[in-house]
Amino acid sequence: MKKFLLSFALIMTFGLGAIAQDVAEATDNPNAPVITFDVTDHDYGTIYQNADGNCVFVYTNDGKEPLILSRVKSSCGCTIPKWSRQPLMPGQSDTIKVKYDTKRLGSFHKSITITSNAKTPTVVLKIKGKVLAQPDTAMPTKNVDKDMSPVNK
Repeated sequence: MKKFLLSFALIMTFGLGAIAQDVAEATDNPNAPVITFDVTDHDYGTIYQNADGNCVFVYTNDGKEPLILSRVKSSCGCTIPKWSRQPLMPGQSDTIKVKYDTKRLGSFHKSITITSNAKTPTVVLKIKGKVLAQPDTAMPTKNVDKDMSPVNK
């Protein structure tokens, strides 16, 4: 049992050390890509059920090497991000398109986590809003009193 625990501790120590070294190399590189977003928060405000739940986040590579988004993950399945898997050259811009499922009623606060090879390897985008039930659009009804009859002259 002691050998197992010692082996496990050594594997964890060296494994974490390797991960920390990769992160340190990315942040120490003076030519590393720099990801810059125009905005990192989007407020839908109050919208109706089944409304358009799309929004777009624009980002730019302000570094000197190509930017690669290795992972773009939303906090739940009701938020779907779409992005280009191609490297973004220095000085170029691209978009991350996010679609929120507006079938769900109530307030929402969701996040989209971007992992890349940039100096800041993790960026979190946020969306929020409130979805209301669709208002009734029935035709107005005419109140008719069945006890009254038309007056003929």
